[in-house]
Amino acid sequence: MPDAIALLEFDSVASGLSALNTLVKRAPVSVLEANLVEPGKYLILFVGGVAEVQESVGSVVENHDEALLSQLFLPGVHPALVAGLRGHEDHATPDTVGVVEGHDVSGTLAACDRVIKDTMVSLSGIRVAVGLGGRAYFVVAGLQHDVEEALLVATEILQDRDVFFRAECICRPHDEMVPWLLR
Repeated sequence: MPDAIALLEFDSVASGLSALNTLVKRAPVSVLEANLVEPGKYLILFVGGVAEVQESVGSVVENHDEALLSQLFLPGVHPALVAGLRGHEDHATPDTVGVVEGHDVSGTLAACDRVIKDTMVSLSGIRVAVGLGGRAYFVVAGLQHDVEEALLVATEILQDRDVFFRAECICRPHDEMVPWLLR
């Protein structure tokens, strides 16, 4: 399992594609997402060992800094976050779910990582990139008081970064609704 995750966001598709080439040539990392993000930005999300991810981020900063809008480097990333980004989803009907939405991907990833490390909830799934207008969201599950605590932690982190959008606590979700949480 990877030890670190990084997110790089660029002001153009051309710069993003050039940076993608730079970072994969620099060190052995696994790209989880490389795609256009509205409005007209390009996002690269990748994982690997701490040193390898740092090396790739450094090469991009060195060669493409003028186009870099934001970056996130998370060493010691929680394995559930990486699994969620790879598409793993938990569709079991929990007692309570929490949905957290941030205005940007990097802040939402940081909040998700902290929530699943610091609270007693499980990650049901996470969505980033296309179709969200540059936003991202994640869904956690657990007992109501644990989900409420997770939402408070996430909200605080996202507000500190000035990228909080919404958080909702859904108690006793209906079986018919659960599969739609991550569509």
